[in-house]
Amino acid sequence: MSKKTKTPPDIHWLYEASVQNVDTDLDFAKRVFFRHRKRNPATLREDFCGTAKLACRWVQRNKAHRAWGIDFHQPTLDWGVKYNVVDLSAEQKGRLHLICGDVLETETPKVDMALALNFSFCVFKQRETLKRYFKAVADALNDEGLFIMDIYGGTESVTAKSDDTRLIPGFTTPEGLKISDFDYIWEQAEYNPITHETVCHIHFKVPKFGSINKAFTYDWRLWTLPELQEILLEAGFTKTEVYLHDFNDEGESDEIFRRRKTYENTLGWVAYVVGIK
Repeated sequence: MSKKTKTPPDIHWLYEASVQNVDTDLDFAKRVFFRHRKRNPATLREDFCGTAKLACRWVQRNKAHRAWGIDFHQPTLDWGVKYNVVDLSAEQKGRLHLICGDVLETETPKVDMALALNFSFCVFKQRETLKRYFKAVADALNDEGLFIMDIYGGTESVTAKSDDTRLIPGFTTPEGLKISDFDYIWEQAEYNPITHETVCHIHFKVPKFGSINKAFTYDWRLWTLPELQEILLEAGFTKTEVYLHDFNDEGESDEIFRRRKTYENTLGWVAYVVGIK
């Protein structure tokens, strides 16, 4: 981090502002579930939940909603309890269950939907391990359950690069710390075409606070869409679907995800992959 006199903002605030849009994810999940089951989902499991922002938002949305969040990193869960769970009413907190545990082993009541977002499952580099995880998810779903994850790809996803920068709108933290518009930088530091293993970093440049380098680091296998669909079917799901976005006039995602059978491979894209039980 560059030298500045002020204490830098907590990286979790910067991450949530830059990466997460939980309402978009939940709106998509609800839409797909209703299309298949002709009813609204009520229960949700958020795997690799981190600060549990999505699970918290789910229980806020409807009095019938219940959520379980699983993450193996207790300090991150603690941060979520301090800053996200705190905004829930006592009644809403009673419908939220956060578990520090391994998603491969942790058992929860059966749910309508399970979500693994922000490419988190890519931490599993071996095919058999990923299949084992998908089986665990299938076991955690009820008979009409859906599993939703996201993955990125495109011609620039399989190369080392460090120039992917976005300007993120500023905000004020609950403690009153004002954050001006800041830069989010996604760096693909390493990529191995033989194994599809990749090491990526998130950096931030925050006015008045300087640069926060390697705020987050990910050591992943970048799975492909056909691999994910094949392993889902092997793990017991009966059907899979892929949803991809179009692009606006500026070449950015239009954030409208449609079910696709074919798609032009662009520089970069993000897809939702759905496993249907």
